[in-house]
Amino acid sequence: MYRPLPLFVGLRYIRARKRSQLVSFVSLISMLGIALGVLVMIAVLSVINASTTVMRDEMLKSIPHASLRVPEAFHDEGRLDGQWLDTVLGQEGVEGAAPYRQGEAWLQFRNAADFVQIRGIDPSLEVSLKSDGTLRLHQALTSLQEVPEGIVPGSALAGRLGLFPDERLDLTALDALTSRDGERTRSFRVLDVTDLGFYGNRDTALVSLAAAGRLFEGDRAAAELRLQLRMEEPLQTAAVLERLLAELPPADYDPVTWDQSQASLFNALRMEKRMTAFMLLMIVIIGAVNIVSTLVMVVADKRADIAILRTMGASRAGIMAIFVTQGMGAGLLGTMTGVLLGVTLTGQMDAITSGFDALINRWLAPDSVYMISHLRAELLWSDVWLVAGGALLISLLATLYPAWRASRVEAADVLRYE
Repeated sequence: MYRPLPLFVGLRYIRARKRSQLVSFVSLISMLGIALGVLVMIAVLSVINASTTVMRDEMLKSIPHASLRVPEAFHDEGRLDGQWLDTVLGQEGVEGAAPYRQGEAWLQFRNAADFVQIRGIDPSLEVSLKSDGTLRLHQALTSLQEVPEGIVPGSALAGRLGLFPDERLDLTALDALTSRDGERTRSFRVLDVTDLGFYGNRDTALVSLAAAGRLFEGDRAAAELRLQLRMEEPLQTAAVLERLLAELPPADYDPVTWDQSQASLFNALRMEKRMTAFMLLMIVIIGAVNIVSTLVMVVADKRADIAILRTMGASRAGIMAIFVTQGMGAGLLGTMTGVLLGVTLTGQMDAITSGFDALINRWLAPDSVYMISHLRAELLWSDVWLVAGGALLISLLATLYPAWRASRVEAADVLRYE
């Protein structure tokens, strides 16, 4: 089978037993360095992916996947036009839709007070958006239908202010507070406390759509009726929304997707992932530096071989290809090892963290409780290929200078003293 001379010689150098133990050791260190860098990058990026997914899921418990402004022609006192709503729900990818009003208010309860986000909802339609909600949340939505002036705060908000079912509290819309209009203060009865997600629990409370209309009366921005949409696949929200707008009658819908409304947070998470990957890339670069050291020593050791190949007609490019092949051997082997170990570690992350958690709690800190078993990993193959490709590229770049130095060896100068 035909094999090009540079590839044949380069592979032979890789397989050959090296006379210098130092060269062998440095070559092994370079391979292990690249493998370790690839392993750590895949594992850490997978943990960041899982953390981002958890944050997104918790956030989408309190904010819609997308929202539209409902033109006045398609609603009457919060009740949506049936044909218009059927058009929305009939769009492929839309799982549910419900109207809402939202605004800020000043909540007073006994000696406690705080600014909160009040979301007015239609409980009968809101249930369609809570397919993954708890039974308690569904019961709270049902109670909002039965009590016109009821309120359901998030669990963290209720805990902070000491709110319990059947307690009464006062709400004042933000614009009424700034204008000192005390007559617009409304009294509400706490019906229940529920889980609105990690981010919604802190400052969000639910009331009925009619109650929100009375509370925010006069505040045009807060009283504006919007339609919240739940999509079958949150990551495809923008595409589904674009198709939906093409089917609806022309109007100013002011569409907003979840990634637009929370752009600052998710941009920060993406930047964190990039910076983390860049810092971990230093491990791969250190391994690549060892490839440079290995090849420099190999070139010094093989000067006579290089001179003989040059006298036999090997070109400078061919000499470069020989040492690039040899250097890429360590890079390729290290990358493949790192990918294999990284994917394996990511797949076993739950078991590893649970075992580590049990070890810490049982042996190292029996009087304390350390909870790390919740750590999750989400492997994206696009990250794996990107990390592997980056490691191979760095390995290739590391071989170029020593290979170039090998190609500049003058045969006459070397063989003169042989």
